[in-house]
Amino acid sequence: MPFTLATWNINSVRLREPIVLKLLQEEAPDVLCLQECKSPVDKIPTEGFAALGYTHMVANGQKGYNGVMILSRLPIVDAGRHDFANLGHARHVAARLENGVTIHNHYVPAGGDKPDREVNEKFGQKLDYLTDMRDDFHANRPERSILVGDLNIAPREDDVWDHKKLLKVVSHTPIEVEALAEVQESGNWVDVTRANIPEGKLYSWWSYRARDWDVADKGRRLDHVWATTDIAASGHSSRVVRHVRGWEKPSDHAPIFATFDL
Repeated sequence: MPFTLATWNINSVRLREPIVLKLLQEEAPDVLCLQECKSPVDKIPTEGFAALGYTHMVANGQKGYNGVMILSRLPIVDAGRHDFANLGHARHVAARLENGVTIHNHYVPAGGDKPDREVNEKFGQKLDYLTDMRDDFHANRPERSILVGDLNIAPREDDVWDHKKLLKVVSHTPIEVEALAEVQESGNWVDVTRANIPEGKLYSWWSYRARDWDVADKGRRLDHVWATTDIAASGHSSRVVRHVRGWEKPSDHAPIFATFDL
């Protein structure tokens, strides 16, 4: 049975509950993965989601920071969470569908402003998180799995508005791009979004600092949908729902969708 999945950095699920409900009503994904929920699990506003048929949830939360959740109208079971790099952050949660597919939802550290771990602890945490992901996938090769989330790296030249200008900007530096490639290779992951949309500029994030984000269009593709090679070919119809970035009180990210025939 086909199912449609979406991933979205919501930047506070409680503050932006209205636009989560709007997305569920208008786009109706079967599974919605949210990052940067900024809420303890028991404070997540689930009643409105349940009223729309999204009665299943697994989440990993903390007060005011980070936080990831998987909301579904299909039955799911909790498949665990892992504290990558031992940061003590709620950045990963996993759920398993009845068809045996495991969905991993990640919120990789943003990495601060300076791409140098010697002067910027946050950048070091980001690299350590990616290294831990890589090593975990080497040790436990995933199968029938989908990985989504705000990975906070735009890997390709056409994933950013200006490749040359951003080479020394956190999220598009060569060391980050290489680290993400190692994560992808270690788990036999396929970038489903780019498999479906192989050419052209593609963004999922636009800074709040831009006076008119849509006209300036200085975006980056920080959000990703991957799948293991054994199921990647079933992924299709990938899209960025760009106009959501323009909703009232928006996140600075737009959701990314993909459908899987599994």
